[in-house]
Amino acid sequence: MSENPQRAVPYYCPFCAGEDLWPAGETHGQWECRTCARVFGLRFVGLAQALLPPEPRSAAGSERPITNPKGGPS
Repeated sequence: MSENPQRAVPYYCPFCAGEDLWPAGETHGQWECRTCARVFGLRFVGLAQALLPPEPRSAAGSERPITNPKGGPS
């Protein structure tokens, strides 16, 4: 594990996909691509929540409707 958990190392330039990347600037998260001569910054924003559709509910509340093997209601 790295010494500073705040510093993530990018493997590719987001502009040209070059791999010749060097730290740039005095703060962490700034990188210089020596392939395309661009300087860019990275930062961790947070974790995304899974966007799942809500579970269907029956009139009784949290119970799921029972279906027969032919696909219709029992």
